[in-house]
Amino acid sequence: MKRVAKTIAAALAVGVMGVAAGAYAQEFPGGKPISAVVPFSAGGPTDKVSRELTAIMSKHLGSTIVIENLGGAGGTIGAKKVAQAKNDGHTVLIHHIGMATAPALYRNLGFDPLKDFEMVGEIADVPMILVGNKQLPPNTFKELLPYIKANAAKLSLANAGIGSASHLCGLLFQSAIQTELTTVPYKGAAPALTDILGGQVNLLCDQTTNLAGHLKAHSVKPYAAMQAKRVEAFKDVPTAAEQGMPNVEVKVWHAMYAPKGTPKPVIDKLSAALQKAVADPAFRAKMAELGAEAVPAQRATPESLRTYLSAEINKWTPVIKKAGVYAD
Repeated sequence: MKRVAKTIAAALAVGVMGVAAGAYAQEFPGGKPISAVVPFSAGGPTDKVSRELTAIMSKHLGSTIVIENLGGAGGTIGAKKVAQAKNDGHTVLIHHIGMATAPALYRNLGFDPLKDFEMVGEIADVPMILVGNKQLPPNTFKELLPYIKANAAKLSLANAGIGSASHLCGLLFQSAIQTELTTVPYKGAAPALTDILGGQVNLLCDQTTNLAGHLKAHSVKPYAAMQAKRVEAFKDVPTAAEQGMPNVEVKVWHAMYAPKGTPKPVIDKLSAALQKAVADPAFRAKMAELGAEAVPAQRATPESLRTYLSAEINKWTPVIKKAGVYAD
C-alpha cells in the first residue's frame, strides 16, 4: 500500500508540475523583458543581426527584448552564462557559427552546445569578404596573392578574437595560400575594422553585416567573397572560387538558443516569434541591405537548428583539429 501511495503521489506531483509549466507558458513572457545575450561586442556583425531581429520579435511577444553584449573568448563567455541561466525563457543566446567551432577550439569549453541548450531556431546566413586597407598596393585578388608571398613578414591579418568567424576565415585563407601572416586578434569585429580603416592592420576577413557601409563607401579594398557564388548585394566583388581558390568557403550563420530545460511551450512561443520575424519583409530587406540572407521560416525551428548545429560541429571539428589550433 505504501508503494502504491508513493506512486500516486509521484504521479500527482508530475501532473501538478505539468499544469504549472503549462500555465506559466501561457503567461510567458508576461510583460517581463527578455535578455538576449550577444557574446560579442556592440556594433559588430552579430550585434547588428540581433538588434534588427529582436526589435521585430519584441512586437510579436509583447515584451521588450534587451540586448546584452558579453564579449570575450570567441563568444564562449556569453554562451556559458546563458547555459547556466534560469531556464524560464527570459534569457536567450544569439550566437553564430562559433557554437559549432567552439567544441574543437576550446579544450575546456565548460558547456556542450548540443546538450546544454534548447534550440529556438536559425536566423540568417552572412557571407564573408576579404578586405584590405586603402593603403595596400594590390587592387585585385590576383595582385594580392603575389604581394602577400613577397611581403608576408610585413603583413598583418586582423580578426575579431581567437575562435571568432574572422579568425576561422583567416586560418582557412592562410592554409589555402600556404603562407602565414602576423595575426592580430581584437575584442570584436568593430575594433578590428576600425584599425583596418585607420591603416594600422592590413587585411581582415569579415562579415558583410559589418562591412556593408564601408564597401558602399569604398573605404576598404574588397578582394574576394569567401563563398561559391557572388554576394547579391555586392556582385562586383569576385569570389575566391572564381579566382582559383575554391576551398576557401566560410558562411556565418546565426541562431537563437535558450538554457536547457526551458519549457517546451515557452520554446514554441519564442520560435513562433522568431519565424514571424525572419519572414518579416522589413527584416529580410535589412538583411539583404547588409549582404546577408534571412533564413526561410522552416529553418527558424528547434528541429532544423539541432540538425544543422550537429552537422556543422561534425564538419568543422576535423578541420580545426587538423590545423592544430586551440583558442584556450
